[in-house]
Amino acid sequence: MATTTRHPSHRTSKQHFKVCFCFRRMFRLKVVEPPDEINTVFEEYSHDGIMTMDDMCNFLVEFQGENEAVTTHAQAIFDSLKHLNIFQRRGFHIDAFFRYLLNDLNGPLAEVHHDMNAPLAHYFMYTGHNSYLTGNQLSSASNTSEIIKALKKGVRVIELDLWPNSRGDDVLVHHGGTLTSSVKLRPCLLAIKDYAFFASPYPVVITFEDHITPSLQDKVAKMLVDTFGDMLFYPENPHQMREFPSPERLKKKILISTKPPDSYEGQDQRILEEAPHRLEEYHDKSRVNYKDDSDDEDDEDDTPEYRDLISIRAGKPKGKLKNCLINHNQVRRLSLSEQELEDIAKNHGTEIIRFTQRNLLRIYPKGTRLDSSNYDPMIGWMHGAQMVAFNMQGGGHYLRYMEGMFRANGGCGYVKKPNILLNVNDVFDPKAVRPVQTTLQVLVYMGDGWRSDFSPTHFDFYSPPDFRVQIGIHGVPADRNMKYTRTIEDDWVPVWNEEFSFPLSTPELALLYIKVVERDFSGSGDFGGQTCLPVSQLRQGIRAVRLRNRKGELYKSVRLLIQFHFLPNTL
Repeated sequence: MATTTRHPSHRTSKQHFKVCFCFRRMFRLKVVEPPDEINTVFEEYSHDGIMTMDDMCNFLVEFQGENEAVTTHAQAIFDSLKHLNIFQRRGFHIDAFFRYLLNDLNGPLAEVHHDMNAPLAHYFMYTGHNSYLTGNQLSSASNTSEIIKALKKGVRVIELDLWPNSRGDDVLVHHGGTLTSSVKLRPCLLAIKDYAFFASPYPVVITFEDHITPSLQDKVAKMLVDTFGDMLFYPENPHQMREFPSPERLKKKILISTKPPDSYEGQDQRILEEAPHRLEEYHDKSRVNYKDDSDDEDDEDDTPEYRDLISIRAGKPKGKLKNCLINHNQVRRLSLSEQELEDIAKNHGTEIIRFTQRNLLRIYPKGTRLDSSNYDPMIGWMHGAQMVAFNMQGGGHYLRYMEGMFRANGGCGYVKKPNILLNVNDVFDPKAVRPVQTTLQVLVYMGDGWRSDFSPTHFDFYSPPDFRVQIGIHGVPADRNMKYTRTIEDDWVPVWNEEFSFPLSTPELALLYIKVVERDFSGSGDFGGQTCLPVSQLRQGIRAVRLRNRKGELYKSVRLLIQFHFLPNTL
């Protein structure tokens, strides 16, 4: 049990931890004050202890590296603090300046908006895998709630596995060959319609893993048209498409991506081969119904209509894996498992990148990831793969990297691929050792907010927490590096003042991962928050970096004060 007392005549308070029946440990709690280095910066840009509007503008330009709408930004900062007692009419004193530095107006990411007029193949797309599952890949429930969660996060590619029900007269969504429960297709489509553009106006792609018969494909086609109407995008001749449209052109549109259907006879045989245990009853009892349904339907509801609704055509040629990378006149989508990508990338890295300059490449988790874990997304991104499909209901640091990448470009779910992946004349070689382009310097000043967001004994029953920061780069193999601050013991407001340097050969793909750990006696450490940020959009200067929980949700108060600075390569 811990209690806190505050001395009435001082800015300090004390926290008491009960160790046993007759003994208590007492710790003096520090007031959140600017580190010495922040005081030095304030003195440099203020006069007689006051920072005026002009002083603030100079600070924003010279120290923070800002050069757009500086006066407007400075005015917004003043307006956000002028209602507080720490604000003076002539300007800021140190407490107000420090409050600004920890404010959300001083976040770490620049408001960069990428050009959205290039073909879809020029963008990384926020992609889900088995988007309907609530848990593991073997026995969890299927539910539209997971689709909605993904769309609210900004996910732009939703995957649905389509299977016939036992009677063969309706379409279910579930993970075939497992014990996962089913959900009907129509509610899934309605959920997508309602939340597709909740987080972003840019297009949503629905990828179908199609295991259904021609008559059910006709039914799906009608569902799609009835549900989405004018939202549904499908070109007149998708099989002749030589270039994908741009995200800008496809705003507020829904696209369907799957393998075009086979002939009726060939498709019936494929269905029976894929899931005989599920379709035995259908094959015996529903064949007549299938034919009768076909005879009764209008011509406009036949299989070609379903085929025509497929705006992104998928397919994998037979034969050696490298044959999949041959460029054709018409663009298409290719799907590879994470293991297939690793195997083919060993000898054909540049060919993969050349393929992804026009076509779409989707990477999905290998089948042994029954716990819905994820793989390293960087291997997909560094080879130009647009759709790196993730289990959004999973966890772990790889999912944090995925979230970090898609915080770029305003969190719209589309991130323009760097030019190094789009250069057709000098194709990027993922294996080549590139010279250092820049060095990111990170100065970790301090942290605050745990006392507000956590109970007094959350980290330790007998003392305040002992925090340290783990900070590192995740990018191409040559750039990966993880470093640690020292541990500050028994302090809710730790001050580290430690600087780290990260040489970067490919800063365009680099992510900065930050994690706070509370060190306990067991050595395992308790989680104290994390975040992941795209290096390409980091703002220079002293910034307030808000931390997130294990689910990726922002804490209300927990944040770090960090300075970022880029040093160009001088060689």
